[in-house]
Amino acid sequence: MASSPTLQLIFLCTGNAARSVMAGALFTARRPEVTVITAGTHVVDGHPVSWRTRDALASLGHDARSHRSAQLRALDLPETDVIVAMANEHVEWVRRQHPEAADRTITLHRLVRDLTPPGEPLPARLKLLQPATVDLLPWEEVADPAGGELPEYLACVQEIDHLIERFADLA
Repeated sequence: MASSPTLQLIFLCTGNAARSVMAGALFTARRPEVTVITAGTHVVDGHPVSWRTRDALASLGHDARSHRSAQLRALDLPETDVIVAMANEHVEWVRRQHPEAADRTITLHRLVRDLTPPGEPLPARLKLLQPATVDLLPWEEVADPAGGELPEYLACVQEIDHLIERFADLA
C-alpha cells in the first residue's frame, strides 16, 4: 500500500550526525514519496556528516555529503506523522521538551516490532501502540557509533538498514 504523499517522518538521534542521517537516507531511498526530516536532540546546527558516517552509507550505495546537522525544530512537529527515535533517550527528550508530540514518538526497534501491517494509515496504526505511555526498554536502542571507528559505523548502518527495510514495508 503506497503512503499518502503528505506522510512526513522525522528520524531523531542525538547529534544528527550518524544514526538519524543513516536512517533518513536509507528510508528515502526506499520510499522517496515520503517527506523525511532528520534531526537531533543536542545539535550544533550546520555541521556535515563525519567521514565515518559518509563511508558507512557509501558502503550501501548511499550519499549524505550534502547533509547538514539540524536541531529538532518545534515548527516541524505539527506536520509530522511519526518521530522515529534511534534510542530511548530521544523518546524521553521529546516527552520532556515536546510533550505534544510524545504520542507520535517511538523507537525504530519498537516501531518495526509492533507496527501492524498496512491497511489503515500509518498515524492510526501508530496510535494503537500508545507510544507516549510505553515503558522504554534496553532492546530498543540503536547503539551510537560516535567515538568509534569505521567498523562501529558499518555495524550501525547495517543494523539501521535492516530495520529501515522492514519499516519501509510497514509504512
